[in-house]
Amino acid sequence: MAGLQKKPQRIRLHWLKDMRIIFLGLTLLLCVLLAGCLATKVVTIPMRVAGEAVGFVPVVGGAVEGVVDTAAGAVDLAPL
Repeated sequence: MAGLQKKPQRIRLHWLKDMRIIFLGLTLLLCVLLAGCLATKVVTIPMRVAGEAVGFVPVVGGAVEGVVDTAAGAVDLAPL
């Protein structure tokens, strides 16, 4: 009887594989929906930072900052 030991039962987690597929699908869907928003932010944030940095120049800083901010606003409104 010593040689007839039972093998331990493996826990089957089929639902875990299904949940991974669902999570991956939802993540990809979210990435697709936010791609346009992310693309404009990647472009406009450096523009706005550069405009603020140029804004410290005493004579022309304010005018350049306004132009850069207007251009960044136009890029934000672009339908990407």
